[in-house]
Amino acid sequence: MPALCHPWRGNTRSLVSITAQGLCFGLLAAGFTPDIAAAGDDDAQLSVLSRHLSAPDSSVHESVNAPSAPFTRSATAQGPKRAKFELERASRQARHVADWVVDSGDNRNMPFAIVDKTDARVFVFDADGRLRGAAAALLGLARGDDAVPGIGERALSSIRPAERTTPAGRFVAALDRNVHGKEILWVDYDTAISMHPVVTSNPVERRAQRLATPTPLDNRISYGCINVPAKFFENVVHTVFAGTNGIVYVLPETRSARAVFASYDVDERERLQNAGEAVPAQVAAAASRH
Repeated sequence: MPALCHPWRGNTRSLVSITAQGLCFGLLAAGFTPDIAAAGDDDAQLSVLSRHLSAPDSSVHESVNAPSAPFTRSATAQGPKRAKFELERASRQARHVADWVVDSGDNRNMPFAIVDKTDARVFVFDADGRLRGAAAALLGLARGDDAVPGIGERALSSIRPAERTTPAGRFVAALDRNVHGKEILWVDYDTAISMHPVVTSNPVERRAQRLATPTPLDNRISYGCINVPAKFFENVVHTVFAGTNGIVYVLPETRSARAVFASYDVDERERLQNAGEAVPAQVAAAASRH
């Protein structure tokens, strides 16, 4: 039987409470509608996440997927910064978001990951935007960027295939362990979305084989969780996120990245600056917010 993803943190937490928060039998049921990363408070998110990890008997789980806090770094004080993908292939949208994260400082000096649902790939970066590894991923069965309200409180058997999405958004993430003691990266605790090693206990689903195919056409299988190769999780995800919180950016597939993250185009800003032209108000505003 695939693993439950909610950690069991003490005998005083009831099974009903765990179930109400949503369970993941290798494929987590998700329930979250993301906000854009234009306003909010990362410090509050980290505080909430810290309370989850340090208060084993707490039955109240606040959301840690609030948008990012204003993080001001002068966009014109130095040349634009970009993520270092090296020779790794990546979609235009993945590069757009990664470059914006590094140039704006939206990751708040923490490691970060980009989950590209369209290409079914995960990219993990250190705090400076240097790629530490990339791999294929298995994602929610249904195409979409939002989760059905309250889906995390429903029984898995009641969740229809069309509702099995991996929500897009910006999430404060941290390593933890599930009920079976297996390490996972919590992406959104309240809705039980995590990144974890691929679960292969159900041969019919052929998850390992799906990860190995050269196209993303067969990578949609989960209830919302992000499944990655076991070695990639051990050698990259664990190594980069060990001892620290980080940010996971799940790219949208039905909306633009700018609409979800309030991001700007680094190349556009550089071109305008080099030409001595005024940077559009929306680009300048996006840069100053972070």
